Amino acid sequence: MTKQNYPRELRLLTGGDFQKVFDAVEIKIPDQRILILTRANGLDHPRIGFIISKKNIRRAVKRNLVRRIMRESFRLNQDKLPAHDMIIMARKGAGEVSSEDLHRLAKKCWSRLNKKIKKGNAA
Repeated sequence: MTKQNYPRELRLLTGGDFQKVFDAVEIKIPDQRILILTRANGLDHPRIGFIISKKNIRRAVKRNLVRRIMRESFRLNQDKLPAHDMIIMARKGAGEVSSEDLHRLAKKCWSRLNKKIKKGNAA
């Protein structure tokens, strides 16, 4: 059984970390409420970062809720995810989604990411 914690090593911490993903996006996972941008990181574990703007989700409480739920889903599924740097970008309306729907959305996005990775490796 693997550890399911969330140490600093699993986070994109600097602007440079984010810029590397933006400069060389390999996979996009679009959805109506969020967008996930990823690129391989050369490490043995995935890393995640968030961009949740005030323009798209007005209330800080809602921005924090979206971030918390996506982080929790990432933490629980990190052992099933590829070694990629991921940026989660919230779109308009993501703050109006219920917590249960956000959990389902996160699970669906992780599944789509894994399918795209496998499809890319098979080609």
